[in-house]
Amino acid sequence: MAKKKEDIGYSVILDTSFMIRLLSESEKLHSNALGYFKYFLEHDIPMYFSTVSVAEYCVKGDFDDLPFQNIRILPFNIFHAKSAGHFADALFQAKSKGQIEIPNRLIIPNDSKIFAQGAVEKDIRYFVTSDIKSERNIAIIREVCGAELEHLDITKPYSETFGVLDLG
Repeated sequence: MAKKKEDIGYSVILDTSFMIRLLSESEKLHSNALGYFKYFLEHDIPMYFSTVSVAEYCVKGDFDDLPFQNIRILPFNIFHAKSAGHFADALFQAKSKGQIEIPNRLIIPNDSKIFAQGAVEKDIRYFVTSDIKSERNIAIIREVCGAELEHLDITKPYSETFGVLDLG
């Protein structure tokens, strides 16, 4: 049974990959991203978007296209930085042990910053992304660092994830 609006009590942090899929109708996962976005809006689930993700998005996307009226911008602060260092260390160690495969070294520090924001901000429950490989990274920081953040994969439709009928 789906939770009522007032029973949800959590927020989400949106990954750059989510925002790319949401804002580009030509993306394969656009309809999934749009479904999650509408679900979060309809259920009054606050959506955060990190300043780290804003920087990533602006590499090829237009800053003015971001849906600022519906998302909260989460600045990266000193508390996030402290946790990000621990998370990055755990992920670099996992990479050196062959527990994760990450071809681009920059992914670890950037993702670690966003993961840290999601873990430090106690109301954030999910890291919402189309990056299925980040699930393993989150599992590592949960295990090694005790982070309380869950991976939410938009490659599955929101109706399947939340057990609701998609009548739209």
